[in-house]
Order: sequence, then C-alpha cells, then structure tokens
Amino acid sequence: MRLSNLADYAVITMCQAALHCGNGRVSAAELAAETGLPVPTVQKLVSKLTAAGLLRSVRGAHGGLQLGRPAAAITVADIVEAIEGPIALATCIDHVPCDFEAGCSMKPHWPIINNALRGALAGISLAQLRSPPAPRPLPLVEEHLA
Repeated sequence: MRLSNLADYAVITMCQAALHCGNGRVSAAELAAETGLPVPTVQKLVSKLTAAGLLRSVRGAHGGLQLGRPAAAITVADIVEAIEGPIALATCIDHVPCDFEAGCSMKPHWPIINNALRGALAGISLAQLRSPPAPRPLPLVEEHLA
C-alpha cells in the first residue's frame, strides 16, 4: 500500500502549518515556499483540508490559514481521509462489484483489516510529527556459540 502523492503532500503541508501554531496565520503561498511544493498543489490541498475542518481560513488584512483544531487532535488518518476518502485496502468494501464476491471468504475480514490500518494512522498525531522521532532501539542480535 502506498499513499498518493497528494496525501503525502497533505501531511507535509499540515506539518508545516502546525509549525506556525501560536504565531498567527500563514498563507498557502508561504506554505508552498516553506515546503517546496507547487503553489497550485498547496492551494488544492488547503481547499480539501479546510473543507475537512483540519485548516481554518481567516479573511482580511491579518487573515490566512491556521489549524482547525489543536495539533494533538489532528491525526494522520484525518489528513489522509481528507484527501483520499475513507481508508480501505480493498474496493469491495465500497460496494464495487467483484467477479469473485460470491465465493469470497475475505470480504467479512476487510473491515477488521481496514479498521486496524485506520487505527494505526489515527494513533499518530500532528503534534507527534512536529517533533523529531524517538530513537528506535537496535534489535538484539543473538550469538550462536558452536
């Protein structure tokens, strides 16, 4: 499974917007310059992220964009779903006809799998992404003595 470029860029854009928390508002053009993403792409993302309530747009002389809720209350799942729609690995969940549906033993299991995937992404907040990742411990290597 791979995220689309747009979903990836949305996470990058939201992380950058989160860096401006408490420092006023930021424009889509500023986010584009800071992330290196094209302005039209960031504008498209901002539109979708605002519609999902993840960003808030304020008009006027001191207007701009700000997070729609605290960074700790925005998850990677929220961002991905704002761009891609519901998280699902298999299309049969979306009531798309399938040639193998009659004999499929997996269909009842896909919701469990999809919920686990969504849960994993929902467990990562934007606040966590703003800070450097914690160092991962090195795996233990077992030595076999002959």
